[in-house]
Amino acid sequence: MDRCIVLVDAGYLLGAAASLLAGEPSRSRITVDHAALIQGLRERAESDTERPLLRIYWFDGAPDRVPQPEHRRLRVMPRVTVRLGALTRSDGRWAQKGVDAAMHAELTELARNRACSDVVLVTGDGDLLPGMMAAKEHGVAVHLWAVQAADGDYNQSEDLVAEADERRVLDRAWIVQAVRAKEQGGVCAPPPVPRPEIAAILSAPLPESALAATDGPAREPDHIAAAASRNGTQERVAAPKGVPTPKDLAALRAPGPQTAQPPAGATLRWSSDKGWVDRPVAAESPEAASLPTLAQLTTAEQRWADREEDITTVGGDPYEVGQVFARRWIGRLAEPSHLQKLSGMYPRVPHRIDGELLRYAARFGLLAHKDDQIDEHDRYAIRAGFWREIDQRTTAEHAPAGE
Repeated sequence: MDRCIVLVDAGYLLGAAASLLAGEPSRSRITVDHAALIQGLRERAESDTERPLLRIYWFDGAPDRVPQPEHRRLRVMPRVTVRLGALTRSDGRWAQKGVDAAMHAELTELARNRACSDVVLVTGDGDLLPGMMAAKEHGVAVHLWAVQAADGDYNQSEDLVAEADERRVLDRAWIVQAVRAKEQGGVCAPPPVPRPEIAAILSAPLPESALAATDGPAREPDHIAAAASRNGTQERVAAPKGVPTPKDLAALRAPGPQTAQPPAGATLRWSSDKGWVDRPVAAESPEAASLPTLAQLTTAEQRWADREEDITTVGGDPYEVGQVFARRWIGRLAEPSHLQKLSGMYPRVPHRIDGELLRYAARFGLLAHKDDQIDEHDRYAIRAGFWREIDQRTTAEHAPAGE
């Protein structure tokens, strides 16, 4: 058959792209326009092989082989088939299992059945060498594509490179058409409007009682001074180890015969969309507790529609995710006063809503594999998108008629 097929090792393609653009192979450091990436692969494959495309096979790992949001978006695209291996964790690191075997099996089966005349392999793993050799023996031309290495060296098996019929390097100019580093504008968030109350909170010295709430050594209070960044906004401030987090506070209040209590006047630091915000150790206010969660506002029919929208239209950019969540929450409120209550709590998202927001964001592959937590940079962007949507809706409701 005079057709071409593309087999993509997503771990290699996106990991190498992350190394090239962000300086490290973590896929959490990049954002991917999968539609543009698939279109780019198709056009390049048809151009290089001078054959029409039959299909693109996308091989990737997933926890328990459960499709992640990006996989669900990919598998409904025309001419794309997703094959998943396992994603397992060992010694604190994540690794794909079964992906190479699946690629080998698919490659040899396609060649044996003469399903195509040309196969494009986007991979660097030498384990595919036997499959490549078998495909050649069945009369299939094998094209091997590499992602430009960050250090200018090879990032593929030398044996694999030597055995390929044709070779191609996907350079930076090609990669950036669909992939970008988050540090280089991956989060498309407009600069937030400066708010004096944030500067006052961030510049306040940390109470000594807060430092005493943990076992860590006391530290100087000047480490929380806010540094002014470009555009008049505040840079995020890292949480010092001597300051209790919500998790620390929960441990202090855990039931037991020797339950420790936080010292009087202790202050808890809470992560907002711009930095760490101090607040007294206390239960959430009645106003915050009265706010409904999105799950409480969502019917079964809306939940189904939300899932379809997540798969087909929500790209997964952290800022966009925050906006989508806020838009749904606002649109389903039965009591308008809830919006005003929430707006007055800026910059801290109430605990129940914040947890729900981050759990929703985790569906879009924003979890950093190293610690199963959403990357700090992404958390700020998620909350920034959430608050921007809240601010826009609040401003619109207070705008004079006719404007």
